[in-house]
Amino acid sequence: MCPFCYIGKRNYEKALADFEGKEDIELIWKSYQLDPTLPTEGAKDLDVYEYLSSRKRISKPQVEAMHAQVTEMAKNAGLDYHLDKSIMANSFKAHRVVAFAKEKGLGDLAEERLFHATFITGKDFGDTDVLIQIGEEIGLSSEDVMEALTNDLYAYQVTADITEAREIGVTGVPFFVFDRKFAVSGAQPPQSFSQALENAHGAWLKESGTARS
Repeated sequence: MCPFCYIGKRNYEKALADFEGKEDIELIWKSYQLDPTLPTEGAKDLDVYEYLSSRKRISKPQVEAMHAQVTEMAKNAGLDYHLDKSIMANSFKAHRVVAFAKEKGLGDLAEERLFHATFITGKDFGDTDVLIQIGEEIGLSSEDVMEALTNDLYAYQVTADITEAREIGVTGVPFFVFDRKFAVSGAQPPQSFSQALENAHGAWLKESGTARS
């Protein structure tokens, strides 16, 4: 739901692509809800500019200016945003699908497709049919998606992630944690992620006794 998260993902990926120790890195996505109060049905009727104006307590022109700035940030990260098409939706169902996809080794791909659907093509990620379509795009069946949406296990996993985030002091996203020792908050440039990767990887090598000469 946060446009900065997709930008942060791209910048992290750029840093990781050039990182010599990337074969040692495992990426695990965690759930976080910016606005759990959004209705699970009918939220798409909300005007994105009016919603953000009310939530952030700024004027509609200020929201439009903010979107222009974010769109430019996205362009610099190689993303073609169309935020005017964004549909407001409660993200809990989408997080359940990601939780299921993670079990199949498809968590990162699920996030990629959800971000693309939200910020580039303007699809309603709160709609079950949209989630089934995205699931099928990454290799899940419609039955898999319905399992994610009806099995309480995946609701529990999402809630557990949100609780964990609260316990470690996360108040916004994107928020990247490296080996529970180093953190990068926000859609930082690739250099920031490169530094965090170097620091965390170096500490891990030293602690595991596999430091390379």
